[in-house]
Amino acid sequence: MKTFKDNWDIKKNWQLVFPFLGIVALGYSAYRLSYVFLRDSPIAYTLLLTTVLFFVFLKLVLFIFKKLEKKWPVTYRWELISIFLVFAITGSSSVFIGKPLIKLAGINKENLHIVAYWVLYTLIGFIFYQVLLVLIGWLFGQYRFFWDFEKKMLRRIGLKRFID
Repeated sequence: MKTFKDNWDIKKNWQLVFPFLGIVALGYSAYRLSYVFLRDSPIAYTLLLTTVLFFVFLKLVLFIFKKLEKKWPVTYRWELISIFLVFAITGSSSVFIGKPLIKLAGINKENLHIVAYWVLYTLIGFIFYQVLLVLIGWLFGQYRFFWDFEKKMLRRIGLKRFID
């Protein structure tokens, strides 16, 4: 355990929650993907594919961490896990918020051109993504990172006047 804490720059035990959540999320993602491919197969095959995908995803994530550790301004390696969790939760949450809002407005694919529907759906999701990114980042203790990330993103898409 000492080696694990040293590798991830974990100084306090509460920080272990981020690697734990990361492993759970990685396992769940591997299982869901396995289930999509092997829905009608015996559970043993699904579990075997889940295990293989879990280790492939783990290697990929660790590779990405190594690259982003140099690029992103984080003090501790465990912060990378919390940042990835914020991105995952925010992406899913913006979709879950966007769908009911469009339904509440009475908009669907039957009463609006399909292209207009998807443009509107994407726009609503994007707006909520921006708000949720900072909010969920704050909940995970990464407010400064996500506020700076948000400002940089808004500048790049030409909305500089809204952040200054």
